[in-house]
Amino acid sequence: MSSPQRADRSTHPSDGVVTSLRERKKAKTRRTIQEEALRLFAEQGYEATTVEQIAEAAEVSPSTFFRYFPTKEDVVAQGDYDPILMATIKAQPPDLPPLTALRAAFRTTFASMRAEELDKVLARTRLSASVPALRARTMDGLFDTIDMLAGAVAERAGRDPRALAVRALVGAVMGVLLPALFTWVERDGATPLPDLVDEALGYLEAGLPI
Repeated sequence: MSSPQRADRSTHPSDGVVTSLRERKKAKTRRTIQEEALRLFAEQGYEATTVEQIAEAAEVSPSTFFRYFPTKEDVVAQGDYDPILMATIKAQPPDLPPLTALRAAFRTTFASMRAEELDKVLARTRLSASVPALRARTMDGLFDTIDMLAGAVAERAGRDPRALAVRALVGAVMGVLLPALFTWVERDGATPLPDLVDEALGYLEAGLPI
C-alpha cells in the first residue's frame, strides 16, 4: 500500500516537479481560469472580455482570479513552463556548450507538452502578437526570461550572469525563438513547435547561414 505521502503526491512528464494534492488543486484552478479566459477571448475578443466574465466561467470569484493573475494581461502572459525549462537545462550533460544545452532543453521541454498545452501556448502567442495591450506585458516577460536564462548559462559556464557575453548569447537565443513562435502562429500550429524551435536554434548554432 502506498504511504500517505506517496498517495498525496504525483508527477507528470510535463509537470517537471512532484506536487502535493493542495498544489495540484491550485494548479487546476489556475489552469481552469486560463482556459476559460482563452475560450472567451476567442469567442468575443480580448478587449470585450471582462475579469468578471472569466471568473464566472471558471466558477470562481473575481478576488480568486486576482490571487492567481494580478491583471487580465497576466492570464495571457503567464505560463507554467519556466521551472520545467530550467530543470531541463540543468539536466543537460555538463560538457555540452551552453548553446547546445539550451537547444536540447528547449526541444525537450516543448516536445514534452501535451496537445492541449500546446493549443494554449498557440492561443496565448497569437493574442500576444495581435493585441496591442498585451505587447508591453509580453516584453516584460521577455526580459524576465532573458534574466532567467542568463542565470542558467552563467551557472554552466562559470560566468557572471551580467557578463556581456552571457547576455549576448541569451539575447541571440531569444532573437531566433521569437520568429519561430511567430512562424508557428502564422502556420496555425501546422508545423510542430519543437521542430521550428530546433530549426531556429540550429541556424544560430551554425552561425545563422543564409
